[in-house]
Amino acid sequence: MTYNVQIKVMLLKDLLDPQGKAVQAGLKNLGLNGINDVRIGKHITLQIDADSEAAAKAAADDACKKLLANPVMEFYEIEMVN
Repeated sequence: MTYNVQIKVMLLKDLLDPQGKAVQAGLKNLGLNGINDVRIGKHITLQIDADSEAAAKAAADDACKKLLANPVMEFYEIEMVN
């Protein structure tokens, strides 16, 4: 069976997000002053062939640990989508 998986990868909360700061400054320059913080991350969608939802989630977790996220700087969340 094919499972659709969405993964959100974000910088750890304690780390400075220079890209987010640049976007926040750009928004302020456009007159959008009420935005106090911007964090930039990645949204990844996978289609995984697996025998079960648990196996698909395990495969997504393995992909995150090995390639998609840097655990020193990032955290990730996996969501199964049907």
